[in-house]
Amino acid sequence: MKPIQTVLITGANAGLGREAARQLAMRNGVEKIYLACRNQAKAEAARNALETETGRKMFEIVLMDVTAPETVRAAVAALTTPIDAVVLNAGGTGGQKPNALTNEGVTTIFATNVLGHIVLVNELMSRQLITSTVLYASSEAARGIPKMGMQRPDLASGSPEEFESIANGNKFGPEGDPMQTYGYVKLAATLWMGAMARKHPHVRFVSMSPGGTAGTAGFDDLPFLKRVIFKHVGGVLMPLFGMMHSVETGAKRYVDGLFNPEFETGHFYASKAGYPTGALVDQVSIDATFADTTTQDNASDAMMRFA
Repeated sequence: MKPIQTVLITGANAGLGREAARQLAMRNGVEKIYLACRNQAKAEAARNALETETGRKMFEIVLMDVTAPETVRAAVAALTTPIDAVVLNAGGTGGQKPNALTNEGVTTIFATNVLGHIVLVNELMSRQLITSTVLYASSEAARGIPKMGMQRPDLASGSPEEFESIANGNKFGPEGDPMQTYGYVKLAATLWMGAMARKHPHVRFVSMSPGGTAGTAGFDDLPFLKRVIFKHVGGVLMPLFGMMHSVETGAKRYVDGLFNPEFETGHFYASKAGYPTGALVDQVSIDATFADTTTQDNASDAMMRFA
């Protein structure tokens, strides 16, 4: 595996993305970190703070909005040198209108978590601009966390048509619950990563859940009651019951996924069954779907239709 010296992180101005940038900057050998953000002012504020905290001027801003593929393509077109690793961190529950359709015909929640990252990787791969590792921020929601109200995503057939219905929202309808949809879109993207690992064996494709992480912005746009439960009540009580850990712990999972070769390409690592925190385990031991190559290919083929 080629040494990782340069890393691009999406959603890098806050939460897990920003903390991952900080931790990576403290590692020997890392020379440049691209902060991929959609807002110039927030990106500049994050860069300035990171330079102060780490004592290193190694952060470069890349403007892109993962819900708008044209901005992703433009950002990649402006790159002039290869990047060793990419952390596909941006995500969440899709804003105030998670089920609204984008210009590409997918829901906002799908665009935020999946489509923009597919476009980013496709563009980088087509220009031979990734040399080592792609890490996708998956979630235990992809195999369900019933204790947190996230049931296991139920695939009826795992066909391309079913994955297409996940992307365009037809599986859930216009009033679909974003907390449940979130698990399906994370599942779809994790399966895509498995297909990519087989298609591009010279690059590592690792799906890594940061776990239940307190203080992140991913659930800021939930309806009021759910937002209060997850961000305020949950932020106090869930850590006591082992259901949330710190942003530092979540970001460290990203860093470990990039640098520890024990995390194998095409695999999905997350917490043990029933929990979003604790020791990492290969999720195929919980749900064999993650290693099913036909389902992986069906997910990938369906989602590529929108890219």
